[in-house]
Amino acid sequence: MSDHDDARLFARLRTVWDEVDPVPAGLIDRMVAAVAADGLNREYALLTLVEGQLGAVRGDADALTLQFSDGITSILLHVTTTASGRRRVDGWVDTTAARIVLAQGDRTRTTTPAETGRFQFDDVPPGLSRVRLTTLDGDEERTLETPQFEL
Repeated sequence: MSDHDDARLFARLRTVWDEVDPVPAGLIDRMVAAVAADGLNREYALLTLVEGQLGAVRGDADALTLQFSDGITSILLHVTTTASGRRRVDGWVDTTAARIVLAQGDRTRTTTPAETGRFQFDDVPPGLSRVRLTTLDGDEERTLETPQFEL
């Protein structure tokens, strides 16, 4: 038997298997969610797409507003696309933060917010990102880390 014959046989077996015992509807989505939830080793913040008329001035494609909260601390991010195609991230936190880190894969950028809680990251490449906020409560350090989101 040749490799070509094997490939045809396996393709036919897959077709028969799909007809006789198809994958239940929604199984893949449920499994992805179960594996993702099982692999969490810390509490992630709730991601909310803030709706409303925030993008009305520049258009929906140019701006995105995201809010993350763990029930104690909240982070609001307003992301705009610059003329170069990169991103500008303006953010606000509702607590005194020691530092804020924007992570994209192995690349990180760190900043400290102003007394008002405002911070920004300029010239950010598009891609999967995560924000990590570290606060100091006395001698205790607390971290809020967002799930990944697309810039």
